Amino acid sequence: MIKSVISCPKLTAIAALLMASLLIRPDMLSGQDTDTPPVDWGPVSIGLEEVPYPWPVEYMEFSIIGKDVRMAYMDVDPEGASNGQVVVLLHGLNFFGEYWAETIYALSNAGYRVIVPDQVGFGRSSKPIIPYSFQKKAANTRNLLDKLGVDEAAIVGHSMGGMLAARFAFTYPEITTRLVLVNMIGQKDFRKLRPWQSTEEMYEASLDWTYEEIRQHQERYYVDWDDAYDKYIRIHYGWRLSPEWPRMAMVRALNRQMVYSQPVEYEFPHIEAPTLILSGEEDGPEFAYNARETCNTIPDCELILLENVGHNPHFEVPERFHADLITFLDANRN
Repeated sequence: MIKSVISCPKLTAIAALLMASLLIRPDMLSGQDTDTPPVDWGPVSIGLEEVPYPWPVEYMEFSIIGKDVRMAYMDVDPEGASNGQVVVLLHGLNFFGEYWAETIYALSNAGYRVIVPDQVGFGRSSKPIIPYSFQKKAANTRNLLDKLGVDEAAIVGHSMGGMLAARFAFTYPEITTRLVLVNMIGQKDFRKLRPWQSTEEMYEASLDWTYEEIRQHQERYYVDWDDAYDKYIRIHYGWRLSPEWPRMAMVRALNRQMVYSQPVEYEFPHIEAPTLILSGEEDGPEFAYNARETCNTIPDCELILLENVGHNPHFEVPERFHADLITFLDANRN
């Protein structure tokens, strides 16, 4: 079992700060009763103001259908000598840019500039009640790169972020140097796999989300659970206790509807960038098969399935994950 999400000394300190800020004591995590939340767990703001990010957070301000919004991001320079390359990390549906902390550290140490946005509707970015789309998220990300003076970048997307990464690479081939899909959902069109639910039904179902449901949802991501992962249960449960939860629940429902109704599998044959599918193999009964099928569809694709690893390989096996990721990205420099 991996004993910590964050293994380097600098990030271990960050993890300790996060635990302290959320009133999570180590003795509360070890051997914790999984049926009830710790008594000290209270509300967490939907803007994560009390959750430390591993690097300074900046904002890009703009408007979407008449609503003023801001998009949070981290822009991390290389540690030491730069290799002149940029990597963009795109988060999943149930996470936000903060969870890339160790990946940012590994890439920065390898000479990469790393840009990590919180998409609108997530993390420290605005949470407007609007129709969400992968096309708009891709455009927002493109605009962020333009603002930062970035002409081309490798795009890495995890889970829902993999769908966004695929849409970005399809839409902006002139910018995308390499594409990495990490346990991407939506490898098949969800409309073929399950019945449609209205956004209102999704919203109503999540309003009374229980602690047990939140824990079960998070635990299914991993082959081997580590108590360090409890901080994400803490955050999701804290949202549920926040007076802003109805807004957050609706934003989540709108983004889930986007995932269901806006497939990206039809872009796969048209992706021009060299692509790596780098994923934990144990991510549902059909995942490995679908990953192979997806890789066969993308013109220039390499597949690495990590045995006995689940949905979040950058947490479960960070050393191997980062070694494979950097090896692939470094090939762009040859």
